Amino acid sequence: MSESTPDRKAAVAWCIYDWASSAFPTVIMTFVFAAYFAQGVAEDPETGTGQWGLTLSLSGLAIAISAPLLGAIADRGRGGRAWLAGFVLLCCAASAGLWWVRPEPGSIILALVLVGLANIGFELAQVFYNAMLPSLARPGRMGRLSGWAWGVGYAGGLSCLAVALLLFVQPDPPYFGLDRAAAEQVRITGPFVAFWFLAFALPLLLTRNISLPPAALPGGIVGPALASLYRTLKSLPRRGQIGRFLLARMLYTDGLNTLFAFGGIYAAGTFGMSFEEILVFGIILNVTAGLGATAFAWADDIFGAKSVILVSVCGLAIFGGLILLVESKLWFYLLGSAIGIFVGPAQAASRSLMAHMAPADLRNELFGLYALTGRATAFVGPALVGWVTVAFDSQRIGMATILPFFVVGFILMLPLKVESRA
Repeated sequence: MSESTPDRKAAVAWCIYDWASSAFPTVIMTFVFAAYFAQGVAEDPETGTGQWGLTLSLSGLAIAISAPLLGAIADRGRGGRAWLAGFVLLCCAASAGLWWVRPEPGSIILALVLVGLANIGFELAQVFYNAMLPSLARPGRMGRLSGWAWGVGYAGGLSCLAVALLLFVQPDPPYFGLDRAAAEQVRITGPFVAFWFLAFALPLLLTRNISLPPAALPGGIVGPALASLYRTLKSLPRRGQIGRFLLARMLYTDGLNTLFAFGGIYAAGTFGMSFEEILVFGIILNVTAGLGATAFAWADDIFGAKSVILVSVCGLAIFGGLILLVESKLWFYLLGSAIGIFVGPAQAASRSLMAHMAPADLRNELFGLYALTGRATAFVGPALVGWVTVAFDSQRIGMATILPFFVVGFILMLPLKVESRA
């Protein structure tokens, strides 16, 4: 498949995967299970926030250690689809296991282990998923495809949240004989997300029409992959603008991921929002995020990915700071919806900018490194939020540690000189 004639069916399957995978961060990591853990499983919301942060930090560290090699393997085209399927299955299996997390402190260890494993599976699957982008769209349309995929993803997260709300959480008495006293109407969302993820990921897992780099190197897989990674890292000092971008993205992405990871916990602990209210907020947030990702997808190709990233990171910092100052649920809803507008564009434009900046002969190698830098410090943000929350006994102060990630990332991006390699 050539860049001039990208396979539309494969591109559609790639976008549908975003619909599938978004169910996990939306329902499990942000709005439902995270809040359930803090309110119903942990001893109190502050302690639960600290435990959740430690778990995300440890799983982020595991991702940071393993992603370099896996990114290089993906870059060499060695069984990328099989690796993708394996990590999808890990995420789905661990998510399904959350059914056995009962609303009692005795389930804390089980909950954290399963969440950590599911997070590892989800994030490492993204290494192989993102590496497919350059083969699916012409350079002048990468921004749109990347943005549309994020928009489809938010629609998927929204749909999964809506179904969870209407089918499981909201009905009283619950359908299917679920026991509210045992929180089964919330626990069932784990297996439901696993089913959703796997079912909608199948089109991409089964497609054979995505061209990847030839796997022609002799001598096994680990040695060549490590050699490729070493050469790429060694060349970064000569590619200062790419290195600057990767560093900036590493920071603002860490802030963004941490914001989402603790959003549900913050809503539950500081504003006392019920599971039903958190789900409604999640639906509203996904609507604004989907609209933002879709609208900015055009802006990416017209004005450039750098401009989209700067506007998005600035919006995240401003509205993220304001939401820490308000006291009423109404303002929380309004400011949270505003934050959503800038979430998708920041992520989608980052992916397309990497594809545009990378020289053609190094595009796949640098995309593998891009996947690494997106998770290399994934443990820092959650660790800060968890430690500061426990130290000051305040979720507001803990969440405030996210803002410097956006500010420093913006400052690093501002002088970036982008030279398209299309």
